Amino acid sequence: MALPFSFHLSLFFVVVVLLSSSLSSTASKTPKDLVHASCAHASYPNICLRTLSSYSGQANSLRGLAQAAVKVSISRSHKVSNFLARLKGHNKRERGALGDCIQQMSESVYELTKTLSELQNLRQGSEFKWHLSNAETWVSAALTYEDTCLDGFREIDAQVRSDVKRAITNVAKVTSNALYLINRLDGSRG
Repeated sequence: MALPFSFHLSLFFVVVVLLSSSLSSTASKTPKDLVHASCAHASYPNICLRTLSSYSGQANSLRGLAQAAVKVSISRSHKVSNFLARLKGHNKRERGALGDCIQQMSESVYELTKTLSELQNLRQGSEFKWHLSNAETWVSAALTYEDTCLDGFREIDAQVRSDVKRAITNVAKVTSNALYLINRLDGSRG
């Protein structure tokens, strides 16, 4: 027994509606979903979401998201450097620690800038792993510089120490998230 034409037409419309709603919801959610999925297991997921959600339209790939994370880290590092330059040490030890920290942050920005350049030129191929390794190394170096900045303040008991620690810790969290996202570019790591 053949089914009536109206049944086939109704079934066709149901399939079309389901497919179009599925495709439109996937297309509209993809950039935000990428940010949410990528940040879910970052070292600092809430900071990751907060700092990268505004890039969801521009970062439509894991590589784009990693680049955005490095840009955020560079921006925050510049702000911390400017903040440190405005601080006044009350004695020779504080002034020396601030000067060293400003130098460390300058080195961090340099490493992050090299990282961003490497990510922008990253292409699949025989040298992919080499370039990715460079990016991972340089962002790790930036984290080390940020951490080293705090070393000079260990024996300083003052408001300056707490202000510097808060600023450096915030930028280090963003940089740590950038490293996490860069590490995700290596598909062989799972």
